[in-house]
Amino acid sequence: MSYDRYLAICNPLRYTSIMTYTYCVILATICWVVGLAIALIYSLTISVLTFCPPNIIDHLFCDLVPLVELACSNTYTIELELYVICMLVLFISIIIIISYVIITSYINIIVTILRFPSNISKQKAFSTCSAHLIVVTMFFFTILIVYIFPKGEQTSNSNKLVSLLYTVFTPFINPIIYSLRNKEIKKSVQELTNKC
Repeated sequence: MSYDRYLAICNPLRYTSIMTYTYCVILATICWVVGLAIALIYSLTISVLTFCPPNIIDHLFCDLVPLVELACSNTYTIELELYVICMLVLFISIIIIISYVIITSYINIIVTILRFPSNISKQKAFSTCSAHLIVVTMFFFTILIVYIFPKGEQTSNSNKLVSLLYTVFTPFINPIIYSLRNKEIKKSVQELTNKC
């Protein structure tokens, strides 16, 4: 999304020639393949564990950390493997996505926005970009809290709450943020609010 916003703001005339259907499919495919590969590695790793009753996960969903905690077998090597995979995935994604795509894109976006002659145009562009930046920041920080920080520093309930933020709240709020930028949706929400 940050690359899409970067192209739309910094290269609006070239946007349709760069962000083609094929390019969008390639970007989506890369995300799907990486995500499925990581899920497959986790599934194969967890499948070798043995579990003793009661098999009740004290979590909102079947997440890796609570699932490994239920295992009866030795989980040291699996925890180490999962931790290394998490670290690699998070650091690679943080280095590539955050440092290059997001920071570089937003520096270019800010420079381009500051060149706009109209204050209204500047305000609209900053509004859209700030909403995206807030969602991305919230997503990455909550994932870091759950998967990187040691288990002893967080309670089970706080871990559940933070997991809820990145699995439910972030995907839920993202379409709302972007759809409320649409004038027709704003008008419909305003009419619905006035009727109520």
